[in-house]
Amino acid sequence: MPEGDTIFRAARALHRALAGQKVVHFESAYAPLARVNDDTPLAERVIERVESRGKWLLIFLSGDLILLTHMLMNGSWHIYRRGERWKRPRQQMRIVLTTVDYEAVAFNVPIAQFHTARTLERHPAMQKLGPDLLKPHSAEDEIAARLRSHADEEVANAIANQQVMAGVGNVFKSEICFACGIHPFRLVSTLSAKEVECLIDTARKQLSMNVLESSGDRPVTYTGFRRTLHTSDEGARLWVYNRSGRPCRRCGTNIIMRKQGRGARSTYWCPECQPMVSAVRSID
Repeated sequence: MPEGDTIFRAARALHRALAGQKVVHFESAYAPLARVNDDTPLAERVIERVESRGKWLLIFLSGDLILLTHMLMNGSWHIYRRGERWKRPRQQMRIVLTTVDYEAVAFNVPIAQFHTARTLERHPAMQKLGPDLLKPHSAEDEIAARLRSHADEEVANAIANQQVMAGVGNVFKSEICFACGIHPFRLVSTLSAKEVECLIDTARKQLSMNVLESSGDRPVTYTGFRRTLHTSDEGARLWVYNRSGRPCRRCGTNIIMRKQGRGARSTYWCPECQPMVSAVRSID
């Protein structure tokens, strides 16, 4: 499932392939995008840069035009050499952006919009987006304050809230809580200042270790190699995620899974390493 690391690496790969090149062809299965292209064609526009903001991917084109996409659960961007056969069927295509050398194809991308710099600033999701953990200057104090403002929420839900910090998804929320020894169903109001610091620092470290140059640049949905453990063993990449009923890598207790939040997303934890704390602590 695409999380902040996936989108960061997809943007990096797209930027390396496309930045500085002119668009020679554009098509989209979405009528609003096709209509913009009909009115103000993308052909001859220069792709200036591609960047990520949390789970959003932005392609900046000359003439103040920005293509904003979000993958949700199943979307992905692929890069192909011109004439290369696609690895997905054409009916899953939502956007094709073609340059002299490459085709960038968005498959099953559910959210795709054109913006100007001005309309992007007014976009509700962009306005509310929390600091991006993969940006070098994301402020920890701001993230901590945003987390404190969700005092009545369960910790795993709060750290996966993109308005708190951008980039954490369903895999990382469980892994971060385990690394900090925090029960994912605890309330934020029970966290100490040290625990808040641990959650933020661990979130940054875990996402960052998955965007190293050695982790690859495949601009597709990233499921095969995400890791939160420093090991070369592909069978021991994660601490708790998707390991329900299996022994904890730290203490041997069986991992538990329970659905959590409005989306009933799976959350994993070790009941021994992550005990429930019910007493309210100060997080100041």
